[in-house]
Amino acid sequence: MIEVKELSGGYPGVEVVHDISLSFPDGQITAVIGPNGCGKSTLLNLCCGQLHQTRGEVLADGKSLSILSRTDIARTIALLPQSRTIPDITVGALVLHGRFPWLGYPRVYREEDKAAAENAMTRTGIQEKSHKLLARLSGGERQKAYLAMLLAQDTSHILLDEPTTYLDINHQLQLFSLLTGLKQEGKCVIAVLHDLGTALEIADRVAVMREGRLLTAGTPEQVILSGAIEDAFGVKIGRREQYAFLR
Repeated sequence: MIEVKELSGGYPGVEVVHDISLSFPDGQITAVIGPNGCGKSTLLNLCCGQLHQTRGEVLADGKSLSILSRTDIARTIALLPQSRTIPDITVGALVLHGRFPWLGYPRVYREEDKAAAENAMTRTGIQEKSHKLLARLSGGERQKAYLAMLLAQDTSHILLDEPTTYLDINHQLQLFSLLTGLKQEGKCVIAVLHDLGTALEIADRVAVMREGRLLTAGTPEQVILSGAIEDAFGVKIGRREQYAFLR
């Protein structure tokens, strides 16, 4: 489980997230939603120690990130950022990078590392492209390659920032099935999602943000009834056959 307690932080001289207290349980998918620029991505990066916190604390399995080494954090929390470079390497080489936190020096891949990478590529459906250069792939295929790298890292906490980017509807459904499988394995899954309907449908818990602050968090039903989505987005929410829709 990841817990944030009275957490504030962001970039040097710019505090983006303010006084957030929230828990992300194991064995559940937590969706973080809110308008553009409200601090969702910043919160995700603070949860894995990528950005500077000005106040508060982040705990992973009860341990403060402030006392963990970079390697220990990388063995515990994996992050799929929204924006990434495209290195001049093959898919297979990229996925093996997910094993770096588990390697000593010099970095020599063991059979277990290769097996973890192969399994991750199989789960994301990118194995047949393992010898292709990333630059030669479509946006959706590259997204699947980065997802495979995330799985190869083999952490108990999975953080994803807009993971459906570049994915068509079929591959989005495959992704949601993958995330469901990860939570069933007991992993803590946190996803920043742009699509409200998707967030309310696949998540066990939803956290709603606005202007760097947490408005509410709870089950999808609790969040809908709270009115926080209307407050955050300025829209009206209705229900039809167990699905939320905008009107």
